[in-house]
Amino acid sequence: MMQTLSKVVRCLVAGSLAALPMGCAGLTGADVETQEVSYRAGDLELKGFLAWDASRSGKRPGILVVHEWWGHNEYARSRARQLAALGYTALAVDMYGGGKQADHPSDAGAFASEVMSNFGVARERFEAGMAVLRAHETTDPDKIAAIGYCFGGSVVLNMARAGVDLDAVASFHGSLRTESKAAPGAVKGRVLVCTGADDPMVPPPDVEAFEQEMRDAGAKAEVIVFPGVVHAFTNPGATKLGEEFGLPLRYDADADRESWEALEDLLGDVF
Repeated sequence: MMQTLSKVVRCLVAGSLAALPMGCAGLTGADVETQEVSYRAGDLELKGFLAWDASRSGKRPGILVVHEWWGHNEYARSRARQLAALGYTALAVDMYGGGKQADHPSDAGAFASEVMSNFGVARERFEAGMAVLRAHETTDPDKIAAIGYCFGGSVVLNMARAGVDLDAVASFHGSLRTESKAAPGAVKGRVLVCTGADDPMVPPPDVEAFEQEMRDAGAKAEVIVFPGVVHAFTNPGATKLGEEFGLPLRYDADADRESWEALEDLLGDVF
């Protein structure tokens, strides 16, 4: 089923087709507290960033935020703050170690490839972050979701494919390719994918293959394809980076807003 509005939405349920940057919005009225955290995966020290609304009482769902290929930076942290303002406890995780960041695409690609080439390592680092989030005093440990951007989108989708216990995952302009497709029944939670129709890094055949994978796996998934949109559309700094490095990166305020609203709907439905 396909609808053409300002976006294209594909819903796959149980195997059947069925003005401010967003990173700065949504904080008004919340008492968001943050905390730098260090944790370990094996011998590697990881640097995380927790955010929660201190004006709310009781435990609430926890959301992991997985960074773009640039590394654990302020953009990932802004999304954690935004989720906290919505009433969740959020942890911006570190998949590279030491909180390291890349300033050039060649370094970013090398960092991302190192992690993605060894799923066991990636899963260990991801689950180490999950443990930190679950242990926080404001988190309901039985209600955990994960979102990711670019590299991070690939990470959260691969965790869902592998059967990691997540109530929901959402990928924003993340790669949909995989060498380890989800087995039937493996995906435990809801899946949301937001991607650009003109993103050369996520071409239409990849979107179609992912949809088929989700149908075959019996997963409950929604794919939103934004016409005329390219890679990194949620990041207000993407256009400048694209121009600097000659990459197809461009911020799109409408797609940013609509994709975040889709995430809010997903989390509201699940939790």
